[in-house]
Amino acid sequence: MFKVLMICAIVGLAAAFPEGTPDEVILRSEDVRPDGFESKLELTNGINEQRSGDEHGNIKGSYSFVAPDGEHVVISYVADENGYRAAGDVLPTPPPIPVEIQRALEWIAAHPYVEKEEEAEEEHEE
Repeated sequence: MFKVLMICAIVGLAAAFPEGTPDEVILRSEDVRPDGFESKLELTNGINEQRSGDEHGNIKGSYSFVAPDGEHVVISYVADENGYRAAGDVLPTPPPIPVEIQRALEWIAAHPYVEKEEEAEEEHEE
């Protein structure tokens, strides 16, 4: 039992030990003011992040990194009263609306539902 416990302890210690050298901070700046803030961060592994915000809680910024396949990924975002909205070339996009559905939506928009007066009067009388 003691041998199993020691093996588990050694495996756990080895798994918790960090691999390689940690990435170093090249640039880190923070400017907090009553009317907002700005911050920037740049690491040696190619990760960059910058953001700014105002006194109303609105934040805009971007971050970038190098993907495992070597592609340089850039994501920009805005967070405000309309929610969080991110943009970037690597983000998934929805498929196009099928022609049949688009045609049906256009027909519905061109022919809005109008309640007939007779039906409306009958409902009010009841």
